[in-house]
Amino acid sequence: MIPDSPPTEIAITPLIQGSEFSDWKSLNDTIMGGSSRASCRSSDKGLFLEGNLVEEGGGFVSCRSPIFDKPFNLSKYSGLIIDVEGEGRTLKFAIACEKKPLSLSNFLKGDIRWVASIPTNKKGVSRIQVPFKNLEPARRAKPVRLPLRFDPTCVNRFQLLYSKFGQPGKINSGFSPGPIKVFIKSISAYL
Repeated sequence: MIPDSPPTEIAITPLIQGSEFSDWKSLNDTIMGGSSRASCRSSDKGLFLEGNLVEEGGGFVSCRSPIFDKPFNLSKYSGLIIDVEGEGRTLKFAIACEKKPLSLSNFLKGDIRWVASIPTNKKGVSRIQVPFKNLEPARRAKPVRLPLRFDPTCVNRFQLLYSKFGQPGKINSGFSPGPIKVFIKSISAYL
């Protein structure tokens, strides 16, 4: 699924930009025996994800935020806008939500991530709109086949990945191992 393009006039609220990415950390396929290496480096303009991606043994690199002390309540918004330089790659954006009592997700082993594929331009900044209604629940790149609904009231982590897996249970058709350099300029919410 390709996210919708943002309209020309849209009300945007910045959530994370520039040096506010300073506490993001890399998480790569080495956690599952892979050998991809990438690191995160923040600047006053945003966050760089740089490294080398190896398909065997995992096939992903990523940067993720810490778990937010106070989750974002994004219930008045329709989705997110990601400003990113992605070298023409189809990246994946993942959102984690704080678990609530009596939620179906409490009965699953492991955490649920709400994901969307985000295609980027070969050059320059891509402004990608990710409507909440298009997010799909996943657990370790596999689809979750329960009647879950994304809860925008308790967003507690963001993650940007480049992976051989696209939407839950599907291969990223544009995946290419090797050197990678991605720059995240900002994450905003739109009405």
